[in-house]
Amino acid sequence: MIHRLQQDIILGYLKDNKALILMGARQVGKTTILESLKSKLKKPIAFFNGDEADVRQEFEVATSTRLKKLIGSAKTVIIDEAQRIENIGIIIKLIVDNIKDVKVIATGSSSFDLANKISEPLTGRKWEFQIFPLSFEEMVNHHGLLTEKRLLEHRMLYGYYPEIVTSNGDEILRLKQLADSYLFKDILIWERILKPEKLEKLLQALALQIGNEVSYNELSQLTGLDNQTVENYIQILEKAFIVFRLNAFNRNLRNELKKSRKIYFYDTGIRNVIINQFSPLSLRTDKGALWENFLVSERMKFNHNNKRIVKRYFWRNHAQQEIDYLEEKDNMIHAFEIKWDEKRAKKFPQSFLKAYEPKATEVITTGNFDSFIC
Repeated sequence: MIHRLQQDIILGYLKDNKALILMGARQVGKTTILESLKSKLKKPIAFFNGDEADVRQEFEVATSTRLKKLIGSAKTVIIDEAQRIENIGIIIKLIVDNIKDVKVIATGSSSFDLANKISEPLTGRKWEFQIFPLSFEEMVNHHGLLTEKRLLEHRMLYGYYPEIVTSNGDEILRLKQLADSYLFKDILIWERILKPEKLEKLLQALALQIGNEVSYNELSQLTGLDNQTVENYIQILEKAFIVFRLNAFNRNLRNELKKSRKIYFYDTGIRNVIINQFSPLSLRTDKGALWENFLVSERMKFNHNNKRIVKRYFWRNHAQQEIDYLEEKDNMIHAFEIKWDEKRAKKFPQSFLKAYEPKATEVITTGNFDSFIC
């Protein structure tokens, strides 16, 4: 079994009374993490699956008294796919506040406030953990750096979903089934989207623009959706852990881009299946953009799995000078350029260096990328 780094972090939060919320797209390994933690959980354990209609029905009319009957003598309550249950936040609050010595663990494949419009948040009553697909670092820990580096092209093409990593062959078919059966289906259910074909067009447009600034106006023209709907749909895709946003960094310089954003996919395999593009890297014109998406996503996993709290940006000005990726930590800026071809020289813009005096600048290539994400 591949050891998940978040498992070690979650272990440290089992003893207090707060609920544990494991968030992440379907099939990223949330249930597997819970299985690995079972020996550490207080017994007996009550398990509820939010995908089951009778479970949802029982929780619809939940009161403290009814919840006590549902839970019985259980000391640990696990609610899987909790976003399918109406008012799940209030239900968890009732358990935490009114039923002593019961630990609640809930998993969700969308942010609860998106799916259920929670009126009363779980402020002060929960620990949240975002679970990603497998990471480069976790696979290095599993079978060594050299083996994982040899698989780099495979990872860029097919991604890190556990089912893809652990199954040799049929990667494209498995990715298509994953996207169709889980990701898109859930999104349509959550928001009752009436024009799924336009959502698909939007996803394709985003997949073709990774590494570039995203214009809502341009996306509107490509999809036939108005600007506000485009923005709403992108927020839904973010809540569903399919894409994430990188905003432009700006502080001092007059000609900096201030409201721009880039949008990346959490998993490059999902990105590639959306545009049905699995050609070898040697034949691709988008390998630079794919490389950038891969590294920015893996860096996010690395920071998260190692409890590194940073702010993330890109930088660009109207003179078309740019820096691919920035991190700000403790008021210090680290600037990174991401290049597929390690022979390509890259100079950081003097206007940026003079204005912000970054603590470090580094060009990340295929020759040194492992130290950036592991």
